[in-house]
Amino acid sequence: MFRLLFRKKLRYCYLIAIFITTLLLTVTPAVYSAETFPPIQSQALPPQPTREFRGAWIATVANIDWPSRPGLTSSQQQAELIAMLDRAASLKLNAVILQVRPAADALYASAYEPWSEFLTGEMGKAPSPNYDPLAFAVDEAHKRGIELHAWFNPYRARHAQSKSAVAANHVSKAHPDWVKKYGKYLWLDPGETEVQDYTVNVIMDVVKRYDIDGVHLDDYFYPYPEQNGSRTIDFPDASSWQKYQKTGGKLSRDDWRRENINTLVQHLYQAIKQEKPWVKFGISPFGIWRPGYPAQTKSLNGGGSFDAYNQLYADSRQWLINGWLDYFSPQLYWRIDKAQQSYPVLLNWWIQQNQQGRHIWPGNYTSRVGDRSSAAWPANEIISQIRSTRNSAGSTGNIHYSMKPIMQNRDRISNLLEKEAYSTPALIPASPWLDKTQPAQPTLNVERDTTTGKINKLTWQSPAPEKAWLWVMQTKTGNQWNTTILPGSQTSYLFNSANSPAKIDSVAISAVNRYGTQGQPALGG
Repeated sequence: MFRLLFRKKLRYCYLIAIFITTLLLTVTPAVYSAETFPPIQSQALPPQPTREFRGAWIATVANIDWPSRPGLTSSQQQAELIAMLDRAASLKLNAVILQVRPAADALYASAYEPWSEFLTGEMGKAPSPNYDPLAFAVDEAHKRGIELHAWFNPYRARHAQSKSAVAANHVSKAHPDWVKKYGKYLWLDPGETEVQDYTVNVIMDVVKRYDIDGVHLDDYFYPYPEQNGSRTIDFPDASSWQKYQKTGGKLSRDDWRRENINTLVQHLYQAIKQEKPWVKFGISPFGIWRPGYPAQTKSLNGGGSFDAYNQLYADSRQWLINGWLDYFSPQLYWRIDKAQQSYPVLLNWWIQQNQQGRHIWPGNYTSRVGDRSSAAWPANEIISQIRSTRNSAGSTGNIHYSMKPIMQNRDRISNLLEKEAYSTPALIPASPWLDKTQPAQPTLNVERDTTTGKINKLTWQSPAPEKAWLWVMQTKTGNQWNTTILPGSQTSYLFNSANSPAKIDSVAISAVNRYGTQGQPALGG
């Protein structure tokens, strides 16, 4: 009897629960159900996202790219930089290379060197109101999931277009014995061991204090040759050369100069890896190692014969062969159909030298597009060069010189990049020689509209204490997967009719770390 009464009471309670649930669903249309998906899933995995470095140089020397002129207010400078980063993000670029030390000066707060006059109009004068442009640039780039590489000129001490008085703490006044006048420029002498140490210390100060993603050197080592009429002026390094000889040095003068540069490159790479191994080190040397390599190549610079090995003392091939860098970006500033300096021919020669398997990301002369001269290129030349890079096994990206033509959309170059080259997002290729550890698999929570069953919102988190650098969000509708790359600070995504017009069947979220390694995805659907 007791059992029978108990069963009747349970049935009665069950009917009441069904009635209340039905009533709530009827009067509350915007109710969502949430499902939490553990890391291990049995559904089919999404495809791997595209891997490609898509970068652009932002030159500050002589106000080529940014700021547009010296002396802008801090808010004007920030607005210009934000506009560039927004354009980079809209074009699905994933890196910018910002020049922070154009001539022994700084576009950041430095205890070593004065504020750059290209920033404020006066060497040594801080921005007003005061802010740190590099810290600002890093923060804004990372908000957009874009890497920020700090670009240094290692030896130039004063540019020909400099106009302001030299600050008291500039190296030319603090250490005049290190600095040589050469043509219209001042130059740090690479043969002085103190100069090599000073340059490494300046760069490592930035590596230690800023959350940059890369250190970048350009093609200026020993300076490009200056002429006195028909005569080439030799670089005035007699004092450092004599010091070397007095210590028993046996190298020829040319080999000694090359070894000075080799030493800097090797020491800088080692210092970066010891401090922050995930910070990539890259160099963008002159695009031809030596004339005759490959055989049909003739090196022309400004209309004359040029040999970077013998005139800049840059043995760039050795840096690549020895693996003293993480990425190598030869400036291949010639057209595809230029027989003696053909873009694909030079690219494939460099790929063949890459014995350590480093990244090859050539530089493209995008500024030649629509430059109002007889030497101007059509925008399609750059698109063809990107395709040529993609067709060359062993090269996985490009760097555009510079942001100005992209911002100005010369000859519709930005439109073409968006439509024909960078229509879908890409991750920067991983650097497995630095670290292969996979980031932790996140936990994914999916919220659905209880009426339509449509996925409305995703939230996720990583069980590991390490922050993700990026998140790869992939959604499947029918048989089609779509990929979105989100910054590591974002841990939720709200779908609407604009970003998700069709019903989503499956979703996947995976983490990417600072080495570019992608972890296993959490799946839901």
